[in-house]
Amino acid sequence: MEKEIQALKLQLEQKEKENKELRQLLKIPEKESNISYGKLEPRVSLSNAEIGRYSRQLILPEIGYQGQVKLASTAVLVVGAGGLGCPAGIYLAAAGVGRIGFIDYDEVELSNLHRQILHSEGKVGVAKSSSAASACSQLNSHVQCVPLHLQLNSSNALQIIKDYDIVLDASDNVATRYLLNDACILSKKPLVSGSALRFEGQLTVYGHRDGPCYRCLYPKPPPPETVTNCSDGGVLGVVPGIIGSMQALEAIKIASGMGSSFCQKMLLFDGQEGTFRTIKLRPRQPDCIVCGQRPVITELIDYQQFCGSQPDDKEKSLNLLGKEDRINVKEYKQILDQGRKHLLVDVRAPVEMEICQLPAEVYNLPVTCVDREESLARLRSHILAQSAGDQPLPVYVVCRRGNDSQIAVQKLKNHFKSDSIQFKDITGGLHAWAKHVDTNFPVY
Repeated sequence: MEKEIQALKLQLEQKEKENKELRQLLKIPEKESNISYGKLEPRVSLSNAEIGRYSRQLILPEIGYQGQVKLASTAVLVVGAGGLGCPAGIYLAAAGVGRIGFIDYDEVELSNLHRQILHSEGKVGVAKSSSAASACSQLNSHVQCVPLHLQLNSSNALQIIKDYDIVLDASDNVATRYLLNDACILSKKPLVSGSALRFEGQLTVYGHRDGPCYRCLYPKPPPPETVTNCSDGGVLGVVPGIIGSMQALEAIKIASGMGSSFCQKMLLFDGQEGTFRTIKLRPRQPDCIVCGQRPVITELIDYQQFCGSQPDDKEKSLNLLGKEDRINVKEYKQILDQGRKHLLVDVRAPVEMEICQLPAEVYNLPVTCVDREESLARLRSHILAQSAGDQPLPVYVVCRRGNDSQIAVQKLKNHFKSDSIQFKDITGGLHAWAKHVDTNFPVY
């Protein structure tokens, strides 16, 4: 036992040494506890090096020398150092914005790298805020890049935002959108909002030049179960790249004095069709509870409670079934090893079935088809055809993480309640299988 403890201590020391070397390489500060950096000092002139660096912008009449000075005097806060925040941040740094703050609570993962272009394989496990700030600092040492490795919430949002002139919402969840909207209205800061999912993206600017705020358009949050993020629905990496770049463009236009093109408009991008559309939004609503004539919200609230969801973009774990309706992956592995007859129903989409499957004969019934009579009739026929005698086969239902399978089991039990068919969910789905049974199983 002592030898094992000593070996673990040596491994820990080695990891700490590697982390320290990585931080030094990336120029990442050991601590990021100071969330207030004060207002950025206004600039009155540019150095010769800056004139040479930004010369292609300086000769644009819409920017000019004074516009570049304004950029150098502007602080922009990027909330989310992910698919939107990375392209936005790098273009803001390239343009010479005076300060860029990056807020993100998460660390870099391998699955981020197809879209979060400021990170790299060598930064897996590093705080995203530090990774993004480091990359932007390496591009432009004239820009002050501030990493904030924390969760934005009602207690710290106003304190952080007060040091910045423009805020970019590069998050991926509803609670943060409402939080940022209210904080920016209370702080009188323009909010450049972007979103991307699958092949589509959106962009607009809230609370700028008498334009509407987010609550003017969406007074109430959507039901949590109707909200899809990139983890659930997927996204082609270049789509947030396009929208994030557009967010940077709007921030640069606002900072340089040109003004935004989307203060009462929304840009809709369709990557499959390769089209951009602009729609007109309703104006600021006089009865809006945040930006209206008689605002009700004068301080930040509990946005997790208001939205019924966590202020993060992590996939949620549902808990809809009782223990009697679930088995864990190790118990299912025993069923396979013992050769016990059963039916495995996989409720993922066909495109996901191509990625990987459990080592059993699988019946594919996408969760989107569980309510369809024809799909259920085919399933009933399959179960009865595979069953011996009067006792139907037990049915085990699996999905990627164990959420859709629970929804499916609920619906199947209700539909087949007169058929004496036993349906059970495999807890944790394929991710649990990869973690607890087969560590070589693909995870996506």
